[in-house]
Amino acid sequence: MRWTVLVNPACRLGEGISWSHDRQALIFVDIHGQRILQYTLSSGQLQEWDTPQRIGWLIPRAHHSGFVAGFQQGFALIDLTDTLSMTWLARPFGEAQAFMRLNDAKADAQGRIWAGCLNNEDESQAIGRLYCLSTRGELLTADEGYCVPNGPAISPDGAVLLHTDSARRTIYAFDLDGAQGTLSNKRVWRVFAEDEGYPDGMNFDADGHVWIAHWGAGCVSQFSMGGELLQRFKLPVSNATNVAFGGEGLCRLFVTTARQGLPETQLALEPLAGAVFELKGHGARGLLPLAYGA
Repeated sequence: MRWTVLVNPACRLGEGISWSHDRQALIFVDIHGQRILQYTLSSGQLQEWDTPQRIGWLIPRAHHSGFVAGFQQGFALIDLTDTLSMTWLARPFGEAQAFMRLNDAKADAQGRIWAGCLNNEDESQAIGRLYCLSTRGELLTADEGYCVPNGPAISPDGAVLLHTDSARRTIYAFDLDGAQGTLSNKRVWRVFAEDEGYPDGMNFDADGHVWIAHWGAGCVSQFSMGGELLQRFKLPVSNATNVAFGGEGLCRLFVTTARQGLPETQLALEPLAGAVFELKGHGARGLLPLAYGA
């Protein structure tokens, strides 16, 4: 067995997992459960904060103890203490677009945030976008036409951004100009076969390989930058959603999963759906998540 259960909070849609060096803990969310979760590795303590609306991710702030969070209506600054406090930073979705929400995001080395949005009520509608939030709080559309944008990931050298349309089973690559904050040369990086499920959240390791969670196929895969499959880890649940390295030396690999979309008959066969898993024997080391702000 190449996996263990780290903690099982039975997430409806576990996502957005990342390692907080300052807190020495994993931070992740339950999108439809509307909660933020923090798991401290040393103590095994699980803390939770309820959120006022669906939340997709948290990204640390540079020179600050708080985070930027991606909510249903947009981007907000938040602090996690005994309670949750938040201040809106950019709200692209008003009442007329209440069906939209932010889904997945990463920061780049210059402190910007690259974040995708989707139609939460109808994922077949190709109205999703990839946003770029500048360090000054300006919000620009970098790309559009997505059904389910997912897993932006930026190569260790900062030169390539990968971005997924899960519904199309396709990951695209862009050249990223870090100085200008622009994308160019969009191309297909990899198309996934039906039996591979849908590519979801992803992260680069320190060697420049890409780790991808597979929704519907119950596995996590490591690929070379050229798209070659290097390793695949099978899980006891169908819906793997995101991956993150953490712990001492960033040598431990964690996976969020979901109960969402599974009928009761399948949930009875997958009692661990919604848990956070740790993969064993992968031999990789991760990178610290980059922060928002100069």
